[in-house]
Amino acid sequence: MPARPTSVVLWTLLLLAAPVVSAQAAPEASRGADTPEDLHALFADWRAFERPPMRDGAPDYTAETFDARQPAFEALRARLAALDTTGWAVPDQVDWHLVRAEMNGYAFNRRVLMPWARDPAYYRSVWMGRSDVPAHEGPTHHAVTEVWTYDFPLSADAEQRLIADLSVIPPLMRQARLNLTGNARELWVAGIRPMRQQRAHLDALRDRVAPTASEALLEIIQESALATDDLVAWLEAEAPGKTGPSGIGRENYTWYQQNVHLVPLTWEDEVRLLQRELDRAWASLALEEHRNRDLPPLDLATTPEAMATKSDEAVRRLMTFLEDRDILTVTDYMEPALLPHRVQFAPEATRNFFLIGAHYDPLPLTTHWYHWFELARMDLEPHPSPVRRGALLYNIWDSRNEGTATGVEEMFMHAGLYDDSPRSRELVWILLAQRAARGLGSLYAHANEMTMEEAGGVHMTGTPRGWMSTEPDLLLFEQHLYLRQPGYGTSYVTGKYLLERTLGDATRLAAARGEALPLGTFFDRLNAIDSVPISLARWEMTGLDDEIRALSGDQP
Repeated sequence: MPARPTSVVLWTLLLLAAPVVSAQAAPEASRGADTPEDLHALFADWRAFERPPMRDGAPDYTAETFDARQPAFEALRARLAALDTTGWAVPDQVDWHLVRAEMNGYAFNRRVLMPWARDPAYYRSVWMGRSDVPAHEGPTHHAVTEVWTYDFPLSADAEQRLIADLSVIPPLMRQARLNLTGNARELWVAGIRPMRQQRAHLDALRDRVAPTASEALLEIIQESALATDDLVAWLEAEAPGKTGPSGIGRENYTWYQQNVHLVPLTWEDEVRLLQRELDRAWASLALEEHRNRDLPPLDLATTPEAMATKSDEAVRRLMTFLEDRDILTVTDYMEPALLPHRVQFAPEATRNFFLIGAHYDPLPLTTHWYHWFELARMDLEPHPSPVRRGALLYNIWDSRNEGTATGVEEMFMHAGLYDDSPRSRELVWILLAQRAARGLGSLYAHANEMTMEEAGGVHMTGTPRGWMSTEPDLLLFEQHLYLRQPGYGTSYVTGKYLLERTLGDATRLAAARGEALPLGTFFDRLNAIDSVPISLARWEMTGLDDEIRALSGDQP
């Protein structure tokens, strides 16, 4: 199908077309003494500070270094607070809130989360594949080796870059033994597994480069592997002495959501919301199954060839739907971004929750790969503002990216994506139930009212058809991630709710002006605003700032 090109020009036109937003911009004469350019300069200084200094060739996460750097951090935060944003356009005010949220994230990490001291998985250093969201999920240190960024066989320059990347690992593994003083038992025990995986990834990397590698590259891979082994052995030896809780508690959770991720909900609000969505998903599934009771079941792909056909067809169906139904502007990079991530065949015994459903129809999961559209936009059409040009720190983007990817699964269904495949609607409700159940369990784990295993029980029993009981690795990975990163487990559903609220608000405001709001216009504006918390996207899109004003202004 023909694709319509897009550009930064389109971004500008879309924002100018939003009457409520443009009405927020004050005349130049009323602007304060400070300008958005002042914020951009501060942002550059902040991001330079946020990267820690080096210690013996690795980022320095020692307690004494954090203490020594605290006055410089407070000076940066004072500069931000002193900026006069009077008269700034809403997008520029949004950027100010983004910088404030990042600084709050740094302060919260130092005060409460302390991943370098409580979370052994923080020291995972080798990443074989790109995340499907703007940055890695969960707390990640500042000098990881991104193997997916290399082309193999390596050029001479690439080999030198890889040697430099890997050279961080041995000193960082040694530093981890100095820094890891926390007593969070479940984080400690579950964190050993990612470090074992790191050793396996180093072995795989060695095998991949061996035919052409220099002695220097092979030596640093071996040194990194041995340092990883030493850390794993130390973690295992220390594990029996770890007895403390791993959750951050209700109060800290609420503060973090409201002041770092800018989600205008409390812990209690999220419990009610996720329980409601879990109930709604199960009830809706029952209604769908009743409506479809006389229809034949979906065909199950039983061969790689059948799965490839289904996956190719899913991409075609999605792209045709987006174009023909005017859901959003289809750009020339969207389909190429999606194609490498088509669902592949897996033997039945190895299928996790997502793969079980995808072997019936991969289209519901393919809609969640809206993620890859957003990453392609980030790569090829970076936002004009330097504050939004790359990934926000501390997973602040989670309600936007995970919430949108989850939200469009149901939104596209309601907009007609499965009119020719009614039984596929059942899969959408099963996906929602699983995400609500796993997020609900993570809330109780963070409140220290459930262990990670008990939270996994909520996750498993809340998922229809027993599809979470077939393959344990996914269950462990997800609950461990959500314990490491507060709010991530719920962001799929809280972000979906906030996105639905934004669509409702934008539609009501348009109706009050006597206008219609085409769905394509809504999604184009959302995409142009980029990967910022939905509470801020709602303000920029509609002019409604009540959520931001309601959020706490307290500092840790």
